[in-house]
Amino acid sequence: MLDQSAIQDVLHRAFEEDSPNGDITSEHVIPEHVIGEADLVAREGGVLSGISIFADAFSFIDTQVEVEQYAADGHHFQAGERLAKVSGSMRAVLRSERIALNFVQHMTGIATATAMFVNEVQGKSIAIKDTRKTLPGLRAIQRYAVVCGGGTNHRDGLSDAVMMKDNHLAALRSSGITIAHAIEEARKIRVDGKPVSVEVEIDDLGQINDVLEGKPDVIMLDNFSPADTVRAVRNIHRMSHHQIEIEASGNMTLEKVRSIADSGIDVISIGSLTHSVIGVDLGLDWVS
Repeated sequence: MLDQSAIQDVLHRAFEEDSPNGDITSEHVIPEHVIGEADLVAREGGVLSGISIFADAFSFIDTQVEVEQYAADGHHFQAGERLAKVSGSMRAVLRSERIALNFVQHMTGIATATAMFVNEVQGKSIAIKDTRKTLPGLRAIQRYAVVCGGGTNHRDGLSDAVMMKDNHLAALRSSGITIAHAIEEARKIRVDGKPVSVEVEIDDLGQINDVLEGKPDVIMLDNFSPADTVRAVRNIHRMSHHQIEIEASGNMTLEKVRSIADSGIDVISIGSLTHSVIGVDLGLDWVS
């Protein structure tokens, strides 16, 4: 999912931000010839993601720095586990250390949070998906981290699929345009010569009938209670005469997700996987 050009682009922006004129501390304090080794060590358990970006952060500054990876992305690790070894110029390692850790800690936090949600719905045929609530410029790596944790990705962005949300529906109502007509128009859209998925978000049980008239591919239930989610799923299955996917979203928590999963839903999308995740504590410990 992550091509090298995307990684190099994000690293370029990171180093331009952090050390546009080099690391003046290391360059003036550490002799140029000094080399060393350091281990990437887990301070707590989690699910690894971003180990390749961690390694690339060092080679971005000095191609002679070597990173030996002891674990792959998607690996479930425990506190105290060594995940990688870095060896080479101490100046280069010190300049790259924070950026390398920032990426791997953040991505591992996303993968770990995703895995927790996936575990909560284990045994159900439900996809845990991310949303567009990603940090600007970091969507590709955040979406990759979701997959490392066992989740799947929603649409890439606004250019890839149709999703009519509350403000779209409000604009349609004020213009006197029915949802069914809007869906009919959306059916004409082609991306790379192929039809796109058409999804409509609702926040009230009373909207189901109008939306089903247009025969969307997906209906998203936004901020429905577990009880209303059950009612919505039952009504959609009873009233729909075509195959339709039902998605739940909105302020999803680990405590809430299992009851939502029990409703017969197909997809649960969770913005917090990317917009407010807590990084996993990983450290770079010098060994020589």
